[in-house]
Amino acid sequence: MVEVPGSTNLTDAPFDRAAEKPGQIVLRRKDGSAWRAVTAGEFANEVTAIAKGLVAAGIEPGDRVAIMSKTRYEWTVLDYAVWTAGAVAVPIYETSSPEQIQWIIGDSATKAVFAETDQHQATIAEVRDELPGLSHVWGIDTGGLDAVVAQGKDVTDEVIEERRRSRTGQDLATLVYTSGTTGRPKGCELTHANFVLTSRNAIQGAIAEVAVDGSSTLLFLPLAHVFARLIQVACIEGGIVLGHSDIANLLPDLGSFQPTFLLAVPRVFEKVYNGAEQKAAADGKGKIFAAAADTAIAYSKALQNGGPGLGLKLKHKVFDVLVYGKLRAAVGGKVEYAVSGGAALGERLGHFFRGVGITILEGYGLTETTAPATVNRPTAIKIGTVGRPIPGVTIRIAEDGEVLVQGVNIMTGYWNNETASKEALEDGWFHTGDLGSLDSEGYLKITGRKKEILVTAAGKNVAPAPLEDRLRAHPLISQCLVVGDGRKFISALITLDEEALTPWKDQRGKPAAMTVEDLRRDPDVIAEIESAVAEANKSVSHAEAIKKYEILAVDFTEGAGHMTPSLKVKRNVVMKDFAAEIEGMYSA
Repeated sequence: MVEVPGSTNLTDAPFDRAAEKPGQIVLRRKDGSAWRAVTAGEFANEVTAIAKGLVAAGIEPGDRVAIMSKTRYEWTVLDYAVWTAGAVAVPIYETSSPEQIQWIIGDSATKAVFAETDQHQATIAEVRDELPGLSHVWGIDTGGLDAVVAQGKDVTDEVIEERRRSRTGQDLATLVYTSGTTGRPKGCELTHANFVLTSRNAIQGAIAEVAVDGSSTLLFLPLAHVFARLIQVACIEGGIVLGHSDIANLLPDLGSFQPTFLLAVPRVFEKVYNGAEQKAAADGKGKIFAAAADTAIAYSKALQNGGPGLGLKLKHKVFDVLVYGKLRAAVGGKVEYAVSGGAALGERLGHFFRGVGITILEGYGLTETTAPATVNRPTAIKIGTVGRPIPGVTIRIAEDGEVLVQGVNIMTGYWNNETASKEALEDGWFHTGDLGSLDSEGYLKITGRKKEILVTAAGKNVAPAPLEDRLRAHPLISQCLVVGDGRKFISALITLDEEALTPWKDQRGKPAAMTVEDLRRDPDVIAEIESAVAEANKSVSHAEAIKKYEILAVDFTEGAGHMTPSLKVKRNVVMKDFAAEIEGMYSA
């Protein structure tokens, strides 16, 4: 375990590095189509200038300051400026609705907001009358940062240094509101120590091989999510070069930035695999890709069973030239590791990517655990599990199968919600709500959500997550929801992936004008989904198997309220909105 003094806070690493190695490159920021290096000295100066503006604007130690933006360089500057001013950062997803914004700003008593675009500022304006405590709204794209810097020009360096050093490890650093798959989001109270200790123990103590000299990452997941935020902090703490991108610009940015490791949710890896498979099929190389995929998986499995034989090594070498090298080049050519979290990855994908030459380190954690609680390590991987606890963290399994966590990463509680805090932190352990098991070597496997266990009319307990994960692995399936609580059998709502349908139509000779509504009734699509359901059912008993399914004409989206910003399905909302379709499966 990496220990740090109790006085350590999040601002120590960047300011100490700026004092000791001011010329060290710590970030790269997009400048047109090129990446411009940002040194430790430059970063500290930018952070200080914004922090001075916050102090001049009346932000006091402990005050809440929100950031509403996509992932970008300025977010990291603002986060550290808020902490340098002694304040508490409150992230808000750029896609949040007026109601969600009102709740987060109002519940946290936020005094100021940095809003990225004109549209974001307009959305906040819609609810500002309901937020009497909100004093300032600064636009990132509309000159707000320059205005803040100008406002703080008379604040001295000594004032900022005093503010910065006034915070200790036990002080609140951020309020991260949960995604809210059920009910109103709760604000998780995460301290400076939570972030410093968790990031150092994850990067230095658990996956040190990833954070070597010259390592870098391109962050594209939302910084409003605790997973990306922890990686941001880990990069600053560990001197890993950090860049920022988004899904729209990801492929070209990966090519020019050339990171050494990535972090993503499983859906990203599924899209990469499915896209490569479909491109190969469209180019008439479907059989080659299938053979290459089988070889990669076999090669990875052999690595944990005494090593591959000569024949497998030769096949692997051939496919490395034909297929694997091109996949690695698509993510910049230098990626050796990827960290996956947020949902189950699936053994097949884990083995495939390791066989290709990109080792995915699957981990597990929640907002309440400052992201990681466990992770697979480069030297100790067990694909199909989420790894072992990071140093400073303990896992145990309750009698009912619930995963309990204790350690340096656990939040102090939920903001303004003593009842929920007591319930979650009962007996000194954080109750995750997830079900899991620990094997003899301490590797954790997640088997489902405690509250999402379905109990059929016959009394059979069914965890929907394993079935849903297998179904989503099919190229044509975007999302799914397994249902059957109190029913005679298990059923599923399935949505189609519009991106995947376009090349699929070309390959099958279907008219390009066919819509999702047309395709969901197409015999070939139904045959594909039937096959996916049959494959998923292989993982469960007959009583747990999906007996009926409905292919929907629309996808589950965040905009429709069916998904959280971190791409989790809001089960209760989907069941309400598609109640007629669910009833149809049981009344037919």
